[in-house]
Amino acid sequence: MGTKTVDEAGAETGAEATEAKRDEETVDVTEKDVKDAKDEVTPVAEESDGVDADGEDSDLGEIVEESRSAGVGLGAGAVVSVALGLVSLTGGWIGTVAAARQTLVGQLETASSASVADQIQAVYGDAWQATALWAGLFALAALVTGVVVLARPAFGAPGRVQAPWIKSVAWAGVTLGVIGLLLAVLKYTDALLGLPSAS
Repeated sequence: MGTKTVDEAGAETGAEATEAKRDEETVDVTEKDVKDAKDEVTPVAEESDGVDADGEDSDLGEIVEESRSAGVGLGAGAVVSVALGLVSLTGGWIGTVAAARQTLVGQLETASSASVADQIQAVYGDAWQATALWAGLFALAALVTGVVVLARPAFGAPGRVQAPWIKSVAWAGVTLGVIGLLLAVLKYTDALLGLPSAS
């Protein structure tokens, strides 16, 4: 009976050792399989990421970058249009210098024996027209710049939407340009604030 106990204990010990060895082999195989699976999946993921990054993602980034550049340019153009329109209405230093120069030329070229009407026209009328001419040029520049900003999206990429504030500012520049151009024409033709009569 004692021998049987020893044999049973040995058999049990051998069975436990065999089962533990099988468990270790199972664990080893499982870890190896997981490692192989990771090695197989990783290149596919990297390749997929590479295609996305080099393909659609890069194209999308370029489109966004171009859209931002175009938006910045159009926004700057709209602001310039408004600035030119304001200069045409309020008068700039170029118009002031041109008027002063024309006044000096009129004083130098007008003879003292000339009539009062001729002296007024030479000294003041020509200077007034020079101011109106420069105001008209600034108004025309504002009008053209605003129209270009508003028309630019029609010649760009289809589906690209212009920012609302750019449209608003460009329309303001166009409006100021039209008003400035109208006032410049009225001033140049003496229809608005004409020279006083010499008689």
